[in-house]
Amino acid sequence: MKKSAIVALLVAGMLSMPLLAQDTTSNSQDQPAASQPAQTTPAAPTDQTAAQSATGKPLQPPAREGFWGRINPFARKKYVQRQTGPIRDRLNELDDLTASNTKAIKDVDSRAQDGIRLASSKANEADQHAIDAGNKAQLAQQTATQANTRLGNVEQVVGNIDQYKPINQTEIRFRAGQTALSTNAKSALDELATPLKNQRGYIIEVQGFSPGHGQVGIATSQKMAESVVRYLVENHDIPIYRIYLVGMGNAAKQAGSTEATTTTKPTGGNRVEVSLLKNDLEQLSSNATAPTTQQQ
Repeated sequence: MKKSAIVALLVAGMLSMPLLAQDTTSNSQDQPAASQPAQTTPAAPTDQTAAQSATGKPLQPPAREGFWGRINPFARKKYVQRQTGPIRDRLNELDDLTASNTKAIKDVDSRAQDGIRLASSKANEADQHAIDAGNKAQLAQQTATQANTRLGNVEQVVGNIDQYKPINQTEIRFRAGQTALSTNAKSALDELATPLKNQRGYIIEVQGFSPGHGQVGIATSQKMAESVVRYLVENHDIPIYRIYLVGMGNAAKQAGSTEATTTTKPTGGNRVEVSLLKNDLEQLSSNATAPTTQQQ
């Protein structure tokens, strides 16, 4: 009897628990609604705003399962899926949004890198053009300077084109009544004429002197001078237009560097004076060749 009474009490207690749970749940839900009507109303927009901040889709409110449905240790599969479904959907939406943002960031970074590379390339090209322009300007300045220098040299040479300066002089002696050149005379002429090969801007003065009087002395001095000219032309290929010949006879030679101090020098025996004179034409040619070689 005692055992039957105890079993009956347990069964009655188990049957009364759902009723108590429903009453407790309804009371707990009714009391906040009655006691705090102003606080529950603004809470909904706050939660809705937080839920919509990520994807714009609010989460569904949890279903009312009652007290027994919340504490049931043997939850069903559908119940679990129903509870975790919104969270899973929200996670998928966040993943999609993150992937979209990542792709957009990569696209922006790629375009920025392309723009930076293009700007750098254009800057390098501009620098190279500037360097080339500077080199060309410097080369043009050097060319202008060289041309100005050469022009100055040309003006100087042209101004002094007929101003010849004595460089070398030799005297050829002849015996009385002879016009042939001796061995010493030929050696002296060789020493004078050998360096003149392939040179320009020079002339050679050949003056013959003889102690004879009148036309006899002039003819003798002329013959001696002609023998000297003939040797220079035949043996050293001196152009005839560079040689000036004159037979002076027994005329006294003028000596002196200025017109105020001009004196006369008496002639002494049969002789021919050979003088080498030069101007600045050869110097101009060497100055014109040097800048051309340097520029090449």
